[in-house]
Amino acid sequence: MDLGSMTRAGLNAESITPEQALEILRCPNDEVFALVAAASQVRRKFFANRVKLNYLVNLKSGICAEDCGYCSQRLGGQADILKYTWLKDDQVDEVVAAGLASGVKRVCMVASGTGPSNRETDKVAGMIENIKSAHPEVEVCACLGFVTDEQAQKLRAAGADAYNHNINTAESHYTDICTTHSYQDRTDNLETVKGAGLSPCSGLIAGMGESPEQLVEAIFALREMGVDSVPVNFLLPFDGTPMEGQRVLQPLECLRILAMVRFVHPDTEVRAAAGREQHLRSLQPIALELVNSIFLGDYLTSEGQAGQDDLQMIADAGFVVEGQDKDRHPGLEETQVPIRRRGAGTQLAPNA
Repeated sequence: MDLGSMTRAGLNAESITPEQALEILRCPNDEVFALVAAASQVRRKFFANRVKLNYLVNLKSGICAEDCGYCSQRLGGQADILKYTWLKDDQVDEVVAAGLASGVKRVCMVASGTGPSNRETDKVAGMIENIKSAHPEVEVCACLGFVTDEQAQKLRAAGADAYNHNINTAESHYTDICTTHSYQDRTDNLETVKGAGLSPCSGLIAGMGESPEQLVEAIFALREMGVDSVPVNFLLPFDGTPMEGQRVLQPLECLRILAMVRFVHPDTEVRAAAGREQHLRSLQPIALELVNSIFLGDYLTSEGQAGQDDLQMIADAGFVVEGQDKDRHPGLEETQVPIRRRGAGTQLAPNA
């Protein structure tokens, strides 16, 4: 494995080759930290020691007609999660304000389901307008499933900056994880939101039984699509889903995957997303040498690391929260840590 040539390519904002990406995934354990040090040079070239904080707002939980095998909200799923319809505007405002008080730069507005109706799109557009009116500096990313051209344009007009729709896995693996829609449906949706002027955010879930070759296939597909941010999730094998009992990845495996993503996407936002706590475990701070973005606090239907612990981890590792004064640690004592959702939706009473 020629780390020197990979690093030179990355520093020039050039991707490594698929063959080199496979070499990274097969890197021996005793060489992983040398790999991390090399990839860290690329990460720091484009993002210095900044960490971008993102925060999920779960607008609607459960009640989905898709059968994605990894998802706790899937059709016919038996996962023990809180299911509710749309939050009220004031509930959304309260959750967003708590996140922003902790240094969050991007708010991700997520709703379960195949895609929104026109009425639901109007509802979310109104929420986005409220957020942008109160906090014009915050980035807003919508994640509502499949949308039409008109719906995407409405979200953009309301002030949405980005749209997330993960491809989740390689095209060659897709039918093994979902049958109610296709890989092509997802890539077409990304083209729709790009056409509306929304920044495309799309990533994957590692640990769903894919091969190393399929991991590489997915990551290079995202590069070809020109996505602006790549969230890397690690499977949470929820009880009551087809992937219940799937093995948890080892921390060094996760570092290999994140290093590979960084070398393929050298100057792109790479985000450590759901599952980092369970899979990376004590090596979470090391992952900051590879990613420049994380979610703060909880995820959609699972608990993340406590927000205050995330902030402490960032500070202890010598990183700074993007947008914060570089001479002070972000929050820690005075911050309002985002409301915890205890793995089953927001604690705020939903508008059921």
